[in-house]
Amino acid sequence: MQRAVAVVRQVLDQLQFSTRGPGFMRLNEDLNRWIAGTGISLGVLYLTCLHTSASLTINENADPRVLKDLQAWMDAVVPQDGRGPLDGRGQRSRYLHDDEGDDDMPAHIRTALTAQTMTLSVEKGRLVLGTWQAVYLWEHRAIPHQRRLSLHLIGE
Repeated sequence: MQRAVAVVRQVLDQLQFSTRGPGFMRLNEDLNRWIAGTGISLGVLYLTCLHTSASLTINENADPRVLKDLQAWMDAVVPQDGRGPLDGRGQRSRYLHDDEGDDDMPAHIRTALTAQTMTLSVEKGRLVLGTWQAVYLWEHRAIPHQRRLSLHLIGE
């Protein structure tokens, strides 16, 4: 009796994206296109955002109001005005780290509250996601940026 032997392969690459400023960039199509190009049909994708002022999230893909509400919530929790949280006297002072403007430190805080990495299953050469799910790059800076993601796919 002969058994089929699965050959496990891995591919490590980077993709670059141009953001339009604060908000969400849907990645499903770009990620699925990249996965298809590797020839790996079953495996695990390790995705890493290579920046400290942008992050990754999986969220609603059908109703754009969800993303607007998420952005509004983040804007309220971490304002982009360059001033930190209230101190014991009810005062807000400027962040120490503001080298790149008022949105610099708030962008780092937003990233700390979200995710830099995610692990996603791949089946039949595509991401395994729920019907209403999408993978998003979440830009936290006030102006457009070039963002790089590391993609490490392991599978057969």
